[in-house]
Amino acid sequence: MLKFYQERLNGTIRGMLLLILSGAMFSAMHASIRYVSGGGSGVEGLHPFEIAFFRNFFGLLVVVPLLMRSGLGGLRTKRFPMHALRAVIQVVSMLMFFKALQLSELAEVTALGFLAPLFATIGAIVIFGEKAHLRRFTALGVGFVGAMVVLQPGFQEISLGLILVISASAIWGVAMLLVKSMARTESSLTITAYMAILMTPLSFAPALYFWRTPTMEELVGLFIIGVMGTIGHLSLAQAFREADASAILPVDFVRLLWAAFFGFVLFSEIPGLWTWIGGAMIFAAATYVAIREANIKNEEIKSEHL
Repeated sequence: MLKFYQERLNGTIRGMLLLILSGAMFSAMHASIRYVSGGGSGVEGLHPFEIAFFRNFFGLLVVVPLLMRSGLGGLRTKRFPMHALRAVIQVVSMLMFFKALQLSELAEVTALGFLAPLFATIGAIVIFGEKAHLRRFTALGVGFVGAMVVLQPGFQEISLGLILVISASAIWGVAMLLVKSMARTESSLTITAYMAILMTPLSFAPALYFWRTPTMEELVGLFIIGVMGTIGHLSLAQAFREADASAILPVDFVRLLWAAFFGFVLFSEIPGLWTWIGGAMIFAAATYVAIREANIKNEEIKSEHL
């Protein structure tokens, strides 16, 4: 099977399959978080902050064997301060996002989660002074109009969960900029390993405040959350190593389909029409910006070799 995957499928197909796998893992993880936290059921579950700690802890257990196989070279880095900064930023984003999953429907959270690349683009313009032309600003505008379509301010109350997911997406956008910078010199294993090593103790302190000893059933669910999250991150990183972002990003919309599937099966949630329309607008804008950036990067690489 592995031989067929490597020899018969080209890089673009492999990248698409890995991106679909990543979306499935993240959506299943989000559904598990919502279930274990009692979201959508009315049953008191574990606090999302405690779930975040166990997600990182069990994710670390998955990473350790990979590090043992590759040796300590997987931890070799000259950019530890950036790894540390990324970990702090991502813990804050994770705590907000996990709480949002407890409070809001999966499809809504996923749709608004597509805003993260748009926030990253704004950060790149403001912080790094990247040039932005009319088409880029237009895409950003379409994306944020899509967010308004999902939220429907004035027609329905904007819940705390949706406010949290937008805030988490903005913070995650900053983390994306750091990962983008680190990916130039760091391997996907190094980035994932430091994420697990640093985020586990960082997420323990807030978890301790809401601590309740998990039942055996909850521990199994927490382990599954950690495994799926780590597989999702590794699949995502490998997907962009297998193929150009411009070729594979359109299939990432499958994440919304996965979220709708898990939401319906586990919580009887049926996404409204405006969630689909707004989510599609946000996704289209984010995809356009990512493809545009990938094309510009490829043109710069070609010009350097002329």
